[in-house]
Amino acid sequence: MAYLDAASGAPLHPVAREALVAALGDGWADPGRLYSAGRRAALLLEAARELTAECLGARPDEVSFPANGTQALHAAVLGLLRSRAGATLVHTAVEHSAILHAADQHAARGGQAVSIGVDAYGRVDPIEFAAAAEESTAAAAAVQAANHEVGTTQPVTRIADLVPQVPLLVDVTQTLGHAPIPRGWSVLAGDARNWGGPAGVGVLVVRTGVRWVSPWPPDDREGRRVPGVPNVVAIVAAAASLRGAIQAQQAEAGRLAALVDRIRVTVATTVPDVQVVGDPLDRLPHIVTFSCLYVDGEALLTALDRRGFAVSSGSSCTSSTLTPSHVLVAMGALTSGSVRVSLHHATSEAEVDQFLAVLPTVVADVRAELGATGL
Repeated sequence: MAYLDAASGAPLHPVAREALVAALGDGWADPGRLYSAGRRAALLLEAARELTAECLGARPDEVSFPANGTQALHAAVLGLLRSRAGATLVHTAVEHSAILHAADQHAARGGQAVSIGVDAYGRVDPIEFAAAAEESTAAAAAVQAANHEVGTTQPVTRIADLVPQVPLLVDVTQTLGHAPIPRGWSVLAGDARNWGGPAGVGVLVVRTGVRWVSPWPPDDREGRRVPGVPNVVAIVAAAASLRGAIQAQQAEAGRLAALVDRIRVTVATTVPDVQVVGDPLDRLPHIVTFSCLYVDGEALLTALDRRGFAVSSGSSCTSSTLTPSHVLVAMGALTSGSVRVSLHHATSEAEVDQFLAVLPTVVADVRAELGATGL
C-alpha cells in the first residue's frame, strides 16, 4: 500500500517511535503526583513542553496539550469568545470544519459569526477580511496558515498587520513540520499526527496577555487550559518528532514540492476533464488536490485503494456526509470526483510515479462503470 494521505495523519516519524519507546519507562505515571514516579513523568512533560515551545517560538507556559487538533481548534475559538458575550468571530469560508462548528455553537449561544469568501485559489483577500473585522468590531478572527484540502497559504501576517487589535487564531495543523509559521498570531492550534507524531496529541498555544478563558469546567491541569491527565509518553514523542520534522523541513519541503509539481503537471496532461485546484506556487509543499468530472469521488477512492493507493477525497459527496466540500464550494471548483494527495517523510518518488501511471486507467474505468463513456 502506498499511503498518500498524510494530511489525515502521517505515518509515525522514526524520531517519534524512538522517543515513544524511551518514554514508556518513566512517562506512565500521573505527572501531577508528588511521589517519585509522578515527578519523573512531570520532568518529561515539562521538557517536552519546553521543546515544543522552542519549535513554535513561544514560551513554555503558553503551550498546552489537548487530545487532538480538533479539540485544540474548538478550545482556541471558544476560549477566545467565552468571556465576550454576543461577540463577533470573523473567519474565512475555507477554515477547518472544527472552526466552523465552533463558530456555529457560538452563534447558537447569541454571538455572531462572519464568514469571508475566498478567490478561485482558496485565498482570502486580507483587505476584505480586515475591513469585515473592523466593521463588526470583531472580538476574534480565525485564519488558517494554509488550507487543509488544497494547500493554498493564507495572508496571515498581512491580516495581523491590518487589524492588530483583533486576537488572531491561526490553524497550523497542516503547516507544522512542513512550512514556517507565519507571524502575527495570538493563538495557535496544531495536531501531532500531521507532522509524524503519535495520535492523541494536539497543541494549543495562547500568547501571554491574550484574553482567553477555557471553555471546559475548571481543572488544574495544563495551565487550567486542558482538563484531564496528559498523555506524557505521546507528548514526549510528539515534541521530539516536531523538532526532527522542523530540522529537516527545508530539505524535505523541496523534495515533496517537486513531487507535488510532478503530480499537478502529469494529472492535468494525462487525465481528461480534470481540474487541479489550489495555488500552484503559494501553497504547502506536500498537498495537491484535483477534481475529475463525471466521476464519483467515493468510487474513485475505492478503485485506487484496490490498486494499492490510499488517498482521500476533499470534495465528493460521501456516504457519511452526503455534502460536498465547503472548501471547493467556496472556491467555485468542481466538487465531484475530488482526490487529495498528501505526501510525507516516507513517500518515495517510485510511489508517486506508480500512482501517476495507474491513475488515468482507474479514472477511465470508474467513468465506464458509471456510464460516463465517450468523453
